[in-house]
Amino acid sequence: MLDIQKMEPKVKGDPMQVPEKAVRLARLIADHGGRLLIVGGWVRDALLGRESPDLDLEIFGIPPADLESLLVQHYRLDRTGQAFGVLKIHGEGIDVSVPRREAKTAPGHRGFLVDADPGMSFDEAARRRDFTINAMGCDPLTGELLDPCGGRRDLSDHRLRHTSGQFTEDPLRVLRGMQLCARFELEPVADTVDLCRTMTTEGIAPERVFPEWRKLIIQGERPSLGLEFLRRTRWLRYYPELEALIGVPQDPRWHPEGDVWTHLLHAMDAFAADRLGDPGEDLVVGLAVLCHDLGKTATTTIEGDRVRSRGHGEAGEEPARALLERMGAPASLAPQILPLVREHVHPVALFNAGSSDAAVRRLAHRAGRLDRLARVVRADQLGRPPLADRRVPAVEWLLERARNLSIAEAPPQPLVLGRHLVAEGLRPGPDFGPLLDACYEAQLEGVFGDEAGGIAYLRKLLAGNGKG
Repeated sequence: MLDIQKMEPKVKGDPMQVPEKAVRLARLIADHGGRLLIVGGWVRDALLGRESPDLDLEIFGIPPADLESLLVQHYRLDRTGQAFGVLKIHGEGIDVSVPRREAKTAPGHRGFLVDADPGMSFDEAARRRDFTINAMGCDPLTGELLDPCGGRRDLSDHRLRHTSGQFTEDPLRVLRGMQLCARFELEPVADTVDLCRTMTTEGIAPERVFPEWRKLIIQGERPSLGLEFLRRTRWLRYYPELEALIGVPQDPRWHPEGDVWTHLLHAMDAFAADRLGDPGEDLVVGLAVLCHDLGKTATTTIEGDRVRSRGHGEAGEEPARALLERMGAPASLAPQILPLVREHVHPVALFNAGSSDAAVRRLAHRAGRLDRLARVVRADQLGRPPLADRRVPAVEWLLERARNLSIAEAPPQPLVLGRHLVAEGLRPGPDFGPLLDACYEAQLEGVFGDEAGGIAYLRKLLAGNGKG
């Protein structure tokens, strides 16, 4: 929860909290007749006592050409954002811009006629931003907080509210609202929800979509709030694999929380509570949790008083692949995520059956990373209130077995390779594949556990085939 009592001194009246690099630049701007304000996310995060690595600075009172001439005398500039009126100060994590007047001329985030207006007031500039919590400014030289849209109050009240009617000019703002609700535990006001319902995805550049989902997954305190924001704004229709989960029943004996959608919300929050803080690992596991039950849409049946979803892990692969593509996820993620979706039902079954080391090795071979799979299973099991218990025996069992077998972070690596076949006098050809597969199967079964044992097994296999 937000600690409102500590919000006031974090910014106002305590300029020492402002990064020195912003203070130095603000003095330079003031010496040349302008005013520099820190805007956007840094101010929001400072009010919450959070660190923000990047700074968005807005300069008032200096025309863009003069500003660029001034900055280039003191800094190395990166002009990659110049088409959007933004200059980046190389190596400083600083974006510098001048207030702009924008006229919508075409769909999409590029369909604007932009005119810089360094004489614009901060109040007017703030109202062109998306949400009130992102429309605050801070003067680095005085510590003054500028808040014309009431963002500080909305932040303290856990409220997400758009700044003005210009909100509809960029539909990506709906997805931004999704991740902001998740990250800061916000409740969207009715007017903002209604406005989002009038918007569509038309004109959103595909490459802008996944960064918003990424923030939901790796930064969301309660991802469920972001997903519910999509449902309430009717934007789940753009993610039909998720929308289809609403109303899909589950057996109340195992899922007293309700339908599959409700279970997903709980599972995502359980995942967020156990994040590692490693963005790469958390992204893979979080997306796997998001996708883990997509197969239930196609496999759920009602048989008497039982609700079953046989094979939903395997059935979930294709809708998971489709969802990842729809949200613009990098292609490299799918091969890591899909095996986790496919295999997430098996650890509990293996635990209940008291399965052998061979079964665990086979699971590692199919899933790829048992440590990741364990996290998916844990979120799945904890997403079943009131049945959820912080201790998940199946996960503890799986991790212990995996670590004992040295396969927690990678599947068993084949001990018998092509070079061993060549050393036995075989020439590369169509027989190689079946022989290597047979050796690997025996390795998984525990017939041998080292290279010497593998070579001995290979020789017996060759002798039995008449090739020894």
